[in-house]
Amino acid sequence: MSVLGLGCNAGARYTVLSVFFDGVKPPPPEGETTSQQLVGAAATRSRHTGYREHGPYAAKLCNACHVAGTLSELVASREQLCLRCHELTLEKKYVHGPLASGGCLACHDPHSSQYRYFLLSESDSFCFRCHEPKALERIPAHANAGEECTGCHDPHMSDRKYLLR
Repeated sequence: MSVLGLGCNAGARYTVLSVFFDGVKPPPPEGETTSQQLVGAAATRSRHTGYREHGPYAAKLCNACHVAGTLSELVASREQLCLRCHELTLEKKYVHGPLASGGCLACHDPHSSQYRYFLLSESDSFCFRCHEPKALERIPAHANAGEECTGCHDPHMSDRKYLLR
């Protein structure tokens, strides 16, 4: 049980996360299973991959990331926590700002998501959570860009300017 008494309860988790982050998905209504909730949503989401849980969270291994007895204290710094399991060597010339500062949670949900790669929203509009669309439209290379941003840009790091692939 955490210091706040929240445990791993989905409703409590939503309440806390929605204070700090915009766009946190609410838990399914009580009595409705996740799979029931997603059946209706899948028809409206073209890139919807289904609800997935991060391995340690799904296995209820909270202590893999959180200090035993608390859900507010992490076993490693935020900057290093994800890198304990996920191998990402920051050896490229250009590193995306959130990754460089250890901000994996700016883009990824550490527990669960209905989007690919545990992203916080659909990937085709995801970059616009931080990057202003109007400013990008003025760049000639973006004129009539029909692909997702990651078609040309690496979301983590690159040896090429602007994180180009």
